[in-house]
Amino acid sequence: MVYVGIDIAKFTHFAAVMDGDGIVLFKPFPFENSLCGFNLLLAKLAAFDKANLVVGLESTSHYGNNLVDFLFKHEFKVAMINPIKTAALRKGNIRNVKTDSVDAMLVIKSLIVDGYRLLTPGDLKHENLKSLTATRHNLVKQRTRAKIKLHALVDQIFPELHKFFKSGIKIGCAKALLKRFPLPNDVLKARIDTLTKLLKSTSKGKYREAKAAELKEYASNSIGHNDQTLALGVKLIVEQIELYDRQVDETEAAIAEIMQAIDSPILSIPGIGTINGAIIIGHIGNVFKFPSDEKLLAYSGLTPIIRQSGTFKARITRMSKRGSPLLRYGLINAAHNVAKNAPTFAAYYAKKVAQGKSHYNALGHVAAKLVRLIYALLTRNTTFNQKLSA
Repeated sequence: MVYVGIDIAKFTHFAAVMDGDGIVLFKPFPFENSLCGFNLLLAKLAAFDKANLVVGLESTSHYGNNLVDFLFKHEFKVAMINPIKTAALRKGNIRNVKTDSVDAMLVIKSLIVDGYRLLTPGDLKHENLKSLTATRHNLVKQRTRAKIKLHALVDQIFPELHKFFKSGIKIGCAKALLKRFPLPNDVLKARIDTLTKLLKSTSKGKYREAKAAELKEYASNSIGHNDQTLALGVKLIVEQIELYDRQVDETEAAIAEIMQAIDSPILSIPGIGTINGAIIIGHIGNVFKFPSDEKLLAYSGLTPIIRQSGTFKARITRMSKRGSPLLRYGLINAAHNVAKNAPTFAAYYAKKVAQGKSHYNALGHVAAKLVRLIYALLTRNTTFNQKLSA
């Protein structure tokens, strides 16, 4: 077997080649993170049989993603190495040296000493889900901040709109009005038929001429500031929110397409939908890298922190919260929904509450139970049934 170790960087990668007997076939050499650099690596590896060749990379940041995709397209076997393993090998070295060339050799040693698991096309789908769900999560957070800002501005220029729009100013009709007539004076100057047409078309016929007249009445008695600067701020924030809406929709469509292709058995669990399922699948990746459900539970950060010294043992513990916060969010959110839809989980949640646990503490226990179920479904490639969740 021939091993290729690659140390990933933003602009220049380093690669080295060694056989199974420890003979260095190519000393560490640099190649650019570009098509020209990738082709240089390809030329160096052309003399070796791909069937007996493994390329190892550290799973750090996103700088290696394009290289992994390139290697897959050229039918190389690729393995991702946990950087913790190479760090341990580095510390075991007397000099404890860290350079790009040294790290390329450490990747090879990790492949030989610790073993490896080859990446599959499914792993790439998982990585895509991880990236897309993180993108969606950030977009939703930014949209929420924009909505808070919009509320603050409307409180200043036209606070009565909160009473007029019973469903809140987040609805499309309210946003359309704020873009065109943000100030009370703008509403007062507008013709009644113009207002009626705007309200009717954007509310799907719910708001008609009577509501337009009511809106004018609110405007005539408004305590809001007729400030053009604040009005411009409202228009811009509404446009930002609409942009976030479109971007979230596009991201969710891409997530749904991948989830449909994966057809994961965890979607058979009552209460787990496409988005929470994608967060969980994307961050877990290939479940077989976890030897047991306890390992997966620890990776999820849902295991309790142990506090014990001598005869002392803490009676109250908290979850470790190690690993991805987004994965924990997905699991806790999914646990909340599953506890509403699956009788076994509903009973388990009720049991924990009856024991004096708070709502979120009980949800943490439900999430831990859910992780064990997810592990069972994924490793057995089977769908949900009540016996598995018991």
